[in-house]
Parts: sequence; C-alpha cells; structure tokens
Amino acid sequence: MKRSALYLAAALALSPVLVATPGLAEGPTTNLADVRSGAFALDPAHAKIIFSTSHFGFSTYYGLFKTFDAKLNFDAKAPAKSTLEVTVQMNSVDTTNPKLDEHLESPDFFDAAKFPTATFKSTKIVVTGAHTGKITGDLTLHGVTKPVTLDATFNGGGENMFKAYVLGFSATTVIKRTEFGIKTYAPAVGDDVKLIISAEFDAVK
Repeated sequence: MKRSALYLAAALALSPVLVATPGLAEGPTTNLADVRSGAFALDPAHAKIIFSTSHFGFSTYYGLFKTFDAKLNFDAKAPAKSTLEVTVQMNSVDTTNPKLDEHLESPDFFDAAKFPTATFKSTKIVVTGAHTGKITGDLTLHGVTKPVTLDATFNGGGENMFKAYVLGFSATTVIKRTEFGIKTYAPAVGDDVKLIISAEFDAVK
C-alpha cells in the first residue's frame, strides 16, 4: 500500500475518536458570553515568560524563567474587573548558557540572592477589542516598583480533552532595565527588554 493510502486509512480510522473527544475538535471559545468566570491558577507546564534584548547591536539575547506562579480572578461579564498576580523566581533564569545564567543572577544584574523574586500585580485593565486588552500593574524588580502595561490577548476558554476548564492568554511588553536599577553594560547590552508571555490557567475547584 502506498504511503498516501496509509495516511488516508489512518485518518479515517481516527476520525470517530477525534470527533468524540471533548475539546479536541471544538477548541476554546473567545466569546465571553460562553466563558466561565472565577478563580484560576497558573498551569506552569503550559506557560512561558521569555525575554530578549540586544547584544551590542550584533545579535539578540534570548532567555526565559523556569519557575513562576500566577493567580487570576477572571470576570467574563466585566473583564476590566479581573485581577492578576504573578511571582517570578529570579534564580530560575535560563539562557542555555550556564555561565551567562550565573552572571545574570549575580549583583551585576538581577542580584537574585538579595532580590529573589519579581512580582506583578494588576491595577487596571482596559478592554481594547473583542479579545484584547491592556493590563497595567505594578512590577517589582530588583527592589524597584514601577507601572508596566501588558498588551494582552485572550486566546479563549473551555474544557480541554482532560475535562479541565482552561483559560489561555498571550501578552507582550517592553521594559527599560535601567529604570529598575539594572545598569551593567547599558546601553551597549540593550536597555529595552522585550517580554513575551503565554499562559494557561486552570479553574480552581
């Protein structure tokens, strides 16, 4: 049997399973009228905080934080009334370069021994579209607290294939690290740090 015929046979065999599996065929909805409100906890296995900044203008550094937590109270009827709190462990930085990670955790940059966590607490949410918004909050980093606004997208809510009720979000922002007292090598090593965030939240039972 040719390979194309094998693929077709496999697809036909699996089609009843795919249709019968809740959440796998329909996917999440962005229609807030159909989304559940309440308390949600971060699913750390399906969440990322990625950062990037310029390296002397020649290339871009990329890294992420491996350990963080978040709590969300989501109001589907009035999203602007929702609240978000995030805590990041600063000694969990990962650039795939152990020496660079150690340097970032040192007093030259994060000073993770003195400032072990960074936190974000929302103070205002503005709805900008059917499933977009701006989340403003107080970011405390390196012992300094300043307002930061996330450009957020609601990816949808619904039951996944394991019957867990999930909300999904993406967000981006840019912060100036020198405003938080992290000044080493600036501006040669970029002052502007871009954050890319993706997260799933599970309903708290």
